[in-house]
Amino acid sequence: MPDIVDIAVGAGSFETLVAAVKAAGLVETLKSPGPFTVFAPNDAAFAKLPPGTIQTLLQNIPQLTRILTYHVVSGKLTKADLEKVDSVTSVEGSPIRIDTSDGFEVKNATVVAADIEADNGVIHVIDNVILMG
Repeated sequence: MPDIVDIAVGAGSFETLVAAVKAAGLVETLKSPGPFTVFAPNDAAFAKLPPGTIQTLLQNIPQLTRILTYHVVSGKLTKADLEKVDSVTSVEGSPIRIDTSDGFEVKNATVVAADIEADNGVIHVIDNVILMG
C-alpha cells in the first residue's frame, strides 16, 4: 500500500501541498512509519489563499513548517474515531476543532474526502488551508 506522500503525489490534486512539503523538508517524516492523520488541503484550497501567500510561505520555511505540521496529527484517526472527539492536537502542538454534527468539518474546512487509507496512516482531504489560532 502506498504511503501518505505517494498517495498525495499520485492523486494529482495536491501539487501545491506536495511542493510545500518538499520545501519544508517534511517528505521523509511523512514517509516514516507514523502512523499519521493528515488533513490535506487540495490545490483548490490553496488557491483560496490571498495572492502571494504561497510564495511568501515558501520563503519563510519555519512558518511554512508550522502551518504544514498543524495539518498533521499523530496516530491513525478515521472519521469514526474523530466523531467521538471535539478536538485533536496537531503535531505542531495546537488544537484542531473537529465538528461532525452536520457533515465533517475540521476547524474552518470541510472534509471533501475522508478515510483515504495509506500504509502509514490516513488522509482526509479538506477544502481550506487551516491556520492556528
